[in-house]
Amino acid sequence: MAMTMTVAVSEQTPGKSRALSSALWPWLLLLPAFLSLASVSFYPIVNGIYLSFTNRSLITQDNDFVGIANYVQLLADPPFWNAWWHTIWFTLISTLLETFIGLAMALILCETFAGRGMVRAAMLVPWAMPTVVTSKMFGWLFDGQHGIINFILLHAGLIDQNVNWYGSPDTALTTIILADVWKTTPFMALLLLTGLQTVPKSLIEAARMDGARAWTIFWHIRLPLLMPTLLIAGLFRALDAFRVFDLVYVLTGGGPADSTETLSTLSYKVLFSTLQFGYGSAVSTAMFITEGLIAVGFCVFLVRQIRRTT
Repeated sequence: MAMTMTVAVSEQTPGKSRALSSALWPWLLLLPAFLSLASVSFYPIVNGIYLSFTNRSLITQDNDFVGIANYVQLLADPPFWNAWWHTIWFTLISTLLETFIGLAMALILCETFAGRGMVRAAMLVPWAMPTVVTSKMFGWLFDGQHGIINFILLHAGLIDQNVNWYGSPDTALTTIILADVWKTTPFMALLLLTGLQTVPKSLIEAARMDGARAWTIFWHIRLPLLMPTLLIAGLFRALDAFRVFDLVYVLTGGGPADSTETLSTLSYKVLFSTLQFGYGSAVSTAMFITEGLIAVGFCVFLVRQIRRTT
C-alpha cells in the first residue's frame, strides 16, 4: 500500500512541475518588458514624489527633507491655483466640444455616401499633424495684425477692429482651446465611429420599419449602446487635455499675464527655469493626483453604465 502511494506521488510530481514551469515561462519572458517599464515609468514617479518632500534646488544647493512644507506652500500659492483653474477649464471645455463635434462627425461618417473613404482619410489630417505645427499655424491665423481670421471677420462686419487673439488675456485661452479642438476632434470622431459600427444594424432597421425617426433611433438605440465607448473616449481625451504643454508653450508660453498658464507649463518653469526640484515636483505630484481623481470619476461613471446596460 505504501509503495502504491509512493508511485502515485512520483507519477504526479513531474506533471505538477511541468505545469508550474509552463506557468512561469510567460512571466519570465515578460520580465524584461516589466523592468524596462519600471525604469522609465515607475521609478520617475516614485522619485518625483520623494523629491516633493524635499527642498532640493540646484541654485541654493539645498537637499533636505522638509515633509509636507512644499504642499503647504502650494495651497497658498496663487500662481498654482491660477494654473490649476486654467487647466481644469481647458480640459472641461475642450473635451466637451471635441466629444460633441466628434460624435456629429462619427454619425455622418457612419452613413453610406460617395467618397466616404476619402472623407475619413482627410478627417485624420489635423490629428496627424504635429502639435508644434498646429500651434504655429494658429499663431499665423489668429495674428493680431495680419491674421486671416481678423481679415475675414472684418470684411464680414462681425468686428470693427483687429482682435489680438492670443496676445490678450481675455481671448488667449479661447484661442488655445480652438486650436486643440481643431486638432483633436478627429481622434474623438475615430473612436466614436468605431463604437457606432458595433451597434447591430438589425436594431436600427427594425426601428425604421416601426416608423422611428432618426432622432428617436439615435437617442434610444445608438446613444445607450455607444455610452461605454463615449465614456472611454472622453476619459482618454480628458487625461490627454489635462497635461497639455506643447500647444500652450509654443503659442503663448503661458502668457499674457499668466492667462494661459497650465500646470504642465508651470511645473516646467519651476523645475527648469528656477531649478527648484523640490517645489516643482510638488506641483507635478499635485497635477498627478488631480489627473488620478479625474480618471476615478470617469471610471465610476463607466462601471455604472456597463452595469446598467448589462
